[in-house]
Amino acid sequence: MTDFRNPFRPGAGHMPPYLAGRNPEIDNFKEIIKQDIILDNMVLTGLRGVGKTVLLETLKPVAIQSGWLWVGTDLSESASVSEDNIAIRLLTDLSVVTSNIVVGKQELRRIGFTDSSETRDITLNYSLLQDMYNRAPGLVADKLKRILNLVSEAIKPLHKNGIIFAYDEAQNLSDQDQKGQYPLSLLLDVFQSIQRSDIPFMLVFSGLPTLFPKLVEARTFAERMFRVIFLDRLSDKDSKDAILKPIEVDNCPIKLTEKSVESILSISKGYPYFIQFICREAYDAFIQNISGSGNSGIPVEEILRKLDSDFFAGRWAKVTDRQRELLTVIAQLDNAVTEFTVQEIVDLSKKVANKPFSNSHVNQMLLSLFKAGLIYKNRYGKYSFAVPLINEFILRRMQ
Repeated sequence: MTDFRNPFRPGAGHMPPYLAGRNPEIDNFKEIIKQDIILDNMVLTGLRGVGKTVLLETLKPVAIQSGWLWVGTDLSESASVSEDNIAIRLLTDLSVVTSNIVVGKQELRRIGFTDSSETRDITLNYSLLQDMYNRAPGLVADKLKRILNLVSEAIKPLHKNGIIFAYDEAQNLSDQDQKGQYPLSLLLDVFQSIQRSDIPFMLVFSGLPTLFPKLVEARTFAERMFRVIFLDRLSDKDSKDAILKPIEVDNCPIKLTEKSVESILSISKGYPYFIQFICREAYDAFIQNISGSGNSGIPVEEILRKLDSDFFAGRWAKVTDRQRELLTVIAQLDNAVTEFTVQEIVDLSKKVANKPFSNSHVNQMLLSLFKAGLIYKNRYGKYSFAVPLINEFILRRMQ
């Protein structure tokens, strides 16, 4: 046995040992950051488990090497509580790259036997940004535009292309109509305005498929403001690379047969998270076999049981019994893995459900499931599962 560690990493946002199949998206991003005048911002979207966070982290060094500054973080629901909150979010992120920029000198006088003085640098840190923001006249949008204009001037001596504001989990950002707070609309308005003034600050959002419709609902011009990149599951070739490349090294004790690889492809359906999860479990199983517990193939049923428990069960526990009945009907649709309509659900429920669903009831429940992150509505009036392979999980529960 060697000290070779299991290389597969199925955690949320963890960088895989080999990033497979994302060169087209990286090349697309390289084209976007060549803009002198920002006409296109970027939305990186897809189901959970397709590797959005990993790709976003991969784009960061690409941008930095191309002469951009990069700021950002995960967007939590708290950023949407108020317009001031989103402003604080932007100022906090900006200060990471501006805190070493000297914008003036301050004289300090020392009182002693002889008066003396010295100077210290005034830097564009968070305290100064916040003070400038508080002193700026106007509404929150006016204050932010003024700050971003000042920062744009301050970074010119750095000879950078501009600043990329990158936010993961951006589907959490929303307007709060009932509170009279519109942080999402504010963000879009501010960046559209400064980009029209040729300030090279760019937005890069990553999030679930609910993100882009939400942007367009907040501001219709968002449709022309963003280039949308939809991350889909990997091809068989790219999936095989993700499976095999991490263990094709001299000191790896595991070699997978073609049958084992085909089993992993069949279970994962090309979704990067599931590839990492299944490969990790298979690797551990094979290591134990090498240790003397016998020789067998991929323990498919055991891995599926663990996947159900670790990935799907928590989401399933959050829905009501009636919602589970609706999801069970949807899982039995022939087109459950792609798109489905309210009418298709209603028609099938008459055949398979003990208590069929009406159109109005389905519409109401889909809205609740949308808020729970299990279903999303695309722009063509059809619905899809927001969690990959959850239809197979539901069917396994039926059995």
